[in-house]
Amino acid sequence: MIAAVVVDIEGTTSPTSSVREDLYGYTRARLPEWLAENRMDAAVPIVAATRALAERPDADEAEVAAILRDWLGSDVKADPLKVAQGLICHEGFRSGALHGEFFPDVAPALAAWRAAGLDLYVYSSGSVRNQQDWFAFARGGELASLIGGYFDLSTAGPKRASSSYEKIAGAIGTPAERVLFLSDHPDELDAAVAAGWSAIGVHRPGEPNPPRPPHRWIDSFAEVQLR
Repeated sequence: MIAAVVVDIEGTTSPTSSVREDLYGYTRARLPEWLAENRMDAAVPIVAATRALAERPDADEAEVAAILRDWLGSDVKADPLKVAQGLICHEGFRSGALHGEFFPDVAPALAAWRAAGLDLYVYSSGSVRNQQDWFAFARGGELASLIGGYFDLSTAGPKRASSSYEKIAGAIGTPAERVLFLSDHPDELDAAVAAGWSAIGVHRPGEPNPPRPPHRWIDSFAEVQLR
């Protein structure tokens, strides 16, 4: 019997376009100004890590911004970019410039699963900070109170590695066979199943990742039967 449900965000709970256009767009626009405003505090470790990762030790502020923007455009999962994006977008969420966007079936399903006693978690490549804000500042009402925990690449590991799912199961204290993962990406489903989890593919109209056997695929959370 399933005791915990872990959901992906992009393409699963939320339109890929809302993440790429809203969060990425806001980050891209704010990066140079944010680095300048925070050059004496929050931006210091980000600049240092970007220089090291890009092997550009003498990069000035403008070049660091250009490197981070390039990584953003290429969807590079670089730690300094994820940290910067989390901090920048946190400001956007709190100011009302950004909101978490969800498919209409998601909120009712999460609420029903939580009311039935299931534990709910999020595992996404976006930073934990961005995930928390995405659910806390959801358009139409907060959903963060339904979520028991968040995992990203730095806390769990790569989403296509079975070891990441083993680590999450250990962290939440739930046997692997009692955890269900919902994602739009076949490789992630493969990794979850390899770790002993149950997994269901979610294919939303207009989303980029096509269904692939042997997984079961749905187009709405309303189709998930957990009992």
